[in-house]
Amino acid sequence: MKKLLTIIGARPQIIKAAALNRAIQSKFSSQLTEVLVHTGQHYDHGMSDVFFEEMGIPQPNYQLSIGSGSHGKQTGKMLEEIERVINLENPDALVIYGDTNSTLAGALAASKLHIPVVHIEAGLRSFNKRMPEEINRITADHTSTLLYSPTKAGLRSLEREGFLSLDEAQKKGKADVDNPYVFHCGDLMYDNTLFYSAKADEYQSLFSTHGIDKGNFILSTIHRPQNTDDINTLAGILSALNEISLQNQIQIVLPLHPRTANMIQQSDDSEIKSLAENLLFKIVEPVGFLEMILLEKHAQLVMTDSGGVQKEAFFMKKPCVILRPETEWVEIVESGCAVLAGSNPVKIKSGYEHFSHKGKLEYPSIFGDGSAAEFICQSILEHLT
Repeated sequence: MKKLLTIIGARPQIIKAAALNRAIQSKFSSQLTEVLVHTGQHYDHGMSDVFFEEMGIPQPNYQLSIGSGSHGKQTGKMLEEIERVINLENPDALVIYGDTNSTLAGALAASKLHIPVVHIEAGLRSFNKRMPEEINRITADHTSTLLYSPTKAGLRSLEREGFLSLDEAQKKGKADVDNPYVFHCGDLMYDNTLFYSAKADEYQSLFSTHGIDKGNFILSTIHRPQNTDDINTLAGILSALNEISLQNQIQIVLPLHPRTANMIQQSDDSEIKSLAENLLFKIVEPVGFLEMILLEKHAQLVMTDSGGVQKEAFFMKKPCVILRPETEWVEIVESGCAVLAGSNPVKIKSGYEHFSHKGKLEYPSIFGDGSAAEFICQSILEHLT
């Protein structure tokens, strides 16, 4: 029996962990056991607890309750606490997801204690090192023993950084931090979307509760610091959304991240205040994963700065205007199903117009077949000695 210590802390990690936990419980329970550690990076009920409740994930074995803070302060606290848990549990491997400060702290703590690191969602690159997430993901990859990339682009990025192909690494010997194995496994989020899609339909009351015109709305999320920490940038994005709504008589549905809500509440900007006058602009509380799937299924278009929501839009075959100047999910843009707009109001409006006049889009099979979690479990058993 191999023991995995899994580190989560933010909404997307909780959701991804659900897929792996489901695979362990249903098919690998006699070979793998999982100890779940929640750093508390997202500690708001709407951004964390609700996902455990509605997705049926076991409650964490350890809740570190780190909370917010500067990058250094937050990561330092996590590093100290994760190290303590590793020493208590003595796992066979530590599993990390994505690119948050929780990811970074887990990778550093485990690698310094010579515990193999399993990085799920490895190889993603925005090629913008001003993003904290880019530093986190690069560091995590280069301290890992088993790396699982959801896309072929991720594999290419790792090869450019000196990682060997799987065949070449296996010829050198067993997997370890000096000879890491890299896999193309598909995407856990796609696993989850397929699994939970039907269950999401049970939340239809969401539309009547918020007065959302099913099928006639744009779904938007805004949470990244580069879009929310400068009020002028945030006002420009919201102004563009407002203008699109009014000119096209289409609803904007904006589940509001706590960071964005705080900025709006503190703002005296006239553009932001004018949103209240547009009855088509629906600002709602953060929604759970299943509600988000439901909104994505019935939106006309998605506008987001979230990496996860970009993918979910693609899974649901919905065009996406990406509110960032770059994306890790380059295949979505290359397929013609998304465009990059950044925070530029002109580009945001142009992105909407582009898809308004675009014919039927093709959504190629980029993210696997829905069995990524099983593949990961099996390869952990095969390659971690």
